[in-house]
Amino acid sequence: MKAAARTSEGRGRRAAVLGKPVGHSLSPALHRAAYAELGLDGWTYDRYETDEDQLPGFVAGLGPEWAGLSLTMPLKRAALALCATVTPVARSVEAVNTLVRGADGSWHGDNTDVPGLVAALGERGVEKAPEAAVLGAGATASSALAALAAMGAGQVEVYVRSEARAEEMREWGRRLGVEALALPWERAAEALRRPLVIATTPAGAADALAAEVPEAPGTLFDVLYEPWPTPLAARWAERGGIVLGGLDLLVHQAVLQVEQMTGVATAPLAAMRAAGTSALAAR
Repeated sequence: MKAAARTSEGRGRRAAVLGKPVGHSLSPALHRAAYAELGLDGWTYDRYETDEDQLPGFVAGLGPEWAGLSLTMPLKRAALALCATVTPVARSVEAVNTLVRGADGSWHGDNTDVPGLVAALGERGVEKAPEAAVLGAGATASSALAALAAMGAGQVEVYVRSEARAEEMREWGRRLGVEALALPWERAAEALRRPLVIATTPAGAADALAAEVPEAPGTLFDVLYEPWPTPLAARWAERGGIVLGGLDLLVHQAVLQVEQMTGVATAPLAAMRAAGTSALAAR
């Protein structure tokens, strides 16, 4: 679903990112840069710290000037209950990161993390993923599995820290149509030999793997953007491998959000990336 494209008649339109915590979010910088580049005068994009209990009331209180919302943790699953319609990709990973206001006032839910991940890899020439590994489990890992399934993966190695996490990832794989081969974290160095590695772990969790990067690595997508580069990403780049970071994912998923919320055909990727890079450098 896309809102009708608006320029001067779009004055006073609003959007925001919600989550808890949300003060660190780069989304305002990205969306505001897009509005400026597109000439969407009067469009505003803010951030509001909101938890799962507060979300229904917050959304219910929004006026007709609101075009859309970006959602971060811990709201992506809770938002499903607020949607009149949900895209298949959002339903498949049970996570909504984008709410778009329909003409009738109802909310349409989508997940732009999955196609954003695919688009970011495609920008670097990685369009197929016959062999891939995922480091970690959880919401981002399930999005990574969905993206890899869309890229043709039949089996994905997933390195996790517990049997409970292993079973969760196997179940996600069954839902997404890809075999998630769950392996213990103690063997995570084996993942680095795969042509494509997606690291979804929290800051610091994969740092020790930097010493295990092979001499000729393939592509690493480390979804962290702060601190950056991570030790793993830095070592990967030193060895000549292709490296993508969390900013790549954030920008590409935000491009899709801007297009849906404003109705423009093509959001300004370069301007949004530049804004994100500047915002990170200023921290």
